[in-house]
Amino acid sequence: MFSSRLKWTQNQNPLSALLEEKRRAGAHVLDLTESNPTRAGLEYPEPEILDALAGRASLQYDPHPRGLLSAREAVSQYYAERGVEIPASRILLTASTSEAYAYLFKLLADPGDDALAPRPSYPLFEFLSFLESVAIRQYPLRYDGAWHIDFDALLHATTPRTRAVIVVNPNNPTGSFLKQDEAEGLEYFAVRRGLAILSDEVFADYGFEEDPARSATLAGNRSALTFCMSGLSKIAGLPQLKLGWIVVSGPGHEDAIERLEWIADTYLSVATPVQAALPRLLDLSKTVRAQIRKRTAANLAWLRNQTAGSSASVLRVEGGWYAILQVPRTRSEEAWALALLQESGVLVQPGFFYDFDSEAFLVLSLLTDPQTFTAGVQRILAAMT
Repeated sequence: MFSSRLKWTQNQNPLSALLEEKRRAGAHVLDLTESNPTRAGLEYPEPEILDALAGRASLQYDPHPRGLLSAREAVSQYYAERGVEIPASRILLTASTSEAYAYLFKLLADPGDDALAPRPSYPLFEFLSFLESVAIRQYPLRYDGAWHIDFDALLHATTPRTRAVIVVNPNNPTGSFLKQDEAEGLEYFAVRRGLAILSDEVFADYGFEEDPARSATLAGNRSALTFCMSGLSKIAGLPQLKLGWIVVSGPGHEDAIERLEWIADTYLSVATPVQAALPRLLDLSKTVRAQIRKRTAANLAWLRNQTAGSSASVLRVEGGWYAILQVPRTRSEEAWALALLQESGVLVQPGFFYDFDSEAFLVLSLLTDPQTFTAGVQRILAAMT
């Protein structure tokens, strides 16, 4: 009696089952998977955030499908500070990046169509696409000391029903940024195939070092129809406030925005208080971003130092909140993750959660508070000796 779009089993995977068992028993677990900034021990400007949300504008309901002009102008200013001129007219607000994907799948695809998504990457794409009756076809990222798009594999993954290609910039969890030559190749591919580009840029503010070859955003003048997504969840460390956006660029952007308005007007999901507060929230977000940058950079530097000369190694990471630890293939990733949780009290994610092509990789969150992170990594390395 239920939709075939809800095809997933409700059974727990072995790691989740073991974690639940540990927590029921009252065991202390060093969680190196924490990605919720509100639980990461950051200092928020709480009075200022609450004051921004308490304005009288929150009591007025005058919705616009694209979002309040003042909020879209604040997003436009966010890009201007990064050297990219985006008029507010090409910005559409959503309740989250996940909702933005749902809007874009509705806009671009019919049931049975497909979209291309990178592998390894965030595992939510399949869920979001299937809820819109759209299939995901994966194209690989290759690692040779740095991550790259495999354009030959991208081409072979394309079908007559492909409607869009997704890029995550920087990627989650590899932390790899799109390079300028890759961006140009991607645009050429999209134009040639008549595809839209969906660029997920939620971690774009968290690069670890400058790189002139990097393409930090695809927002701006583009030769292919391009949709860039971001929002408060990562930029301000405020996932609970539920505000994201889509920036539309390239040929056909006016028609795309008009059609997105129809979709957005059906839901009008973005709450007025967070829209009214957005200019102030984006200004306040600078202090939170600075803390996250300092935390993630310090944890990454410590991890690299501790693994030097060990049987584990850290893959190159350019940005984001995660690090990839390559461990000996004496066990499978799942066996490593289960053993670390059972015997060492450390929670990590195995690489296959993100569709890594080979073994054995563990994914660690650099957002973890430093005390927990250092203790957890020390236990991981001790388990490998």
